[in-house]
Amino acid sequence: MNKVTSMCTSVLVGKKASLDGSTMIARNEDRYLPIHPKKFYMHPAVQGQKVVLKSQLNGFEAQLPENGYRYTATPDADPSQLHEGVNDESGINEKNVAVSATESTYGNERTLAYDPLLEDGLGEDSLETMVLPYVDSAKAGVKRLGELIAKYGSNAGNSILFSDKNDVWYMEIVTGHYWVGQRIPDDAYAVAANEVAIQQVDFDDPNNFMWADGIQEFVEKHHLNVDDQGWNFRHIFGTFNEKDRHYNTPRVWYAQKYLNPEIEQDPESGELPFICHTGHKISVEDVEFILGSHYNETQFDPLAPGESADKYRYRPISMNRTQNSHVLQIRNGVPDELSSIYWLNFGVPSFSPYVPFYSNATDTDDTYKHTSMKFNFNDAYWMYRSLSMMVESHYSQFVQSDRDYLTAIRETQRRHLETTDNKAAELSEQTLIDYLTAQNKALVADMRKQTVDFIGSLVVQGAGLSKLTFNMDKNL
Repeated sequence: MNKVTSMCTSVLVGKKASLDGSTMIARNEDRYLPIHPKKFYMHPAVQGQKVVLKSQLNGFEAQLPENGYRYTATPDADPSQLHEGVNDESGINEKNVAVSATESTYGNERTLAYDPLLEDGLGEDSLETMVLPYVDSAKAGVKRLGELIAKYGSNAGNSILFSDKNDVWYMEIVTGHYWVGQRIPDDAYAVAANEVAIQQVDFDDPNNFMWADGIQEFVEKHHLNVDDQGWNFRHIFGTFNEKDRHYNTPRVWYAQKYLNPEIEQDPESGELPFICHTGHKISVEDVEFILGSHYNETQFDPLAPGESADKYRYRPISMNRTQNSHVLQIRNGVPDELSSIYWLNFGVPSFSPYVPFYSNATDTDDTYKHTSMKFNFNDAYWMYRSLSMMVESHYSQFVQSDRDYLTAIRETQRRHLETTDNKAAELSEQTLIDYLTAQNKALVADMRKQTVDFIGSLVVQGAGLSKLTFNMDKNL
């Protein structure tokens, strides 16, 4: 079956669980290869346009609504070469609605036997394009996508993240037509990693759960509920096999261990909770750390010194094939025109910075919106991939310098956002949008300068690490 597979990790944070009252949805877009060029650009708003979307991947075809909002996206650099569809993947629209799509999710053979995936159904490559420009709330996003799945079916198991300034929703499409969505409570967080995550569903609580029409009857008709009591979506539709225990579940375990270090859990448990609470407020930096983590400070860290089978026992969250890592932050306590920040990382997130962009803009910098399929250091994608490769190549020697670089970058970025917020409060309408667009580009230039300088320092430091050396008398 033709489908895009994003072997991702997702983090969702409610507004009362975050440090500053923001909602956050975040994800690593992981592909099969270490190089899969991406770009970042702004789709303009459209009015009265009659366009038919046709997927290069599987032939899916649908008429788009004539009117749509402006929105950001991180599609493949050149879909015509990759033949995998557009893959807009992650963005925020002008109504401050964020979508991250998708995390590949797998249903079990019992449920798929009775509702198989559709070869030409709606897939990841078309999903954001079909939903984000046309919704004005997170819940409306779940509703629209559910209606599309009812009409067209799904060509793959996919999980989708939605947010606005008040709500965070997580939606799992597991078979050709059946799905469940759950609202993350305001004071909670959730982590998911390529397996069905949602647990008990309350069909008497439509404010916090949404579901496909007929899903209860489908489960009852085909005798799919394995539990004596309750209606556990994970148990009914999900898998729990050796791959889950080594590839998927440990990622959830590590993220929960980081946010709740006081709780002891088994990294191979199939019953790790979906909805979680922690006693401290979660920052953007916390989410970035999780997405850049590799079982840091545990026996499972593949970058730790020494040799041990445990180092390669579990798949880490951050990988060399992470092509786009993002935190989509919708802030409260600031004007709506300033609230949406897209934190984007085109390098390996263990070693590269997340760059914040105001979404209320009309353009992205040329170094982001024009990405070559071949190496071009002028492109942000290739520059940050280069940095990542260099740091990992001499990890023990470069890791502290990299941490210092990232710490300085974060300080610069927070100062930039504060200064921009204060100035932008004096502006309105198109003048404000133009200013935010210019500030995004100014930050890109600053990040490039700091990054090129840092890469230069690594080159100099690395020159002294060569094995092609020999101690000799300086007078010879």
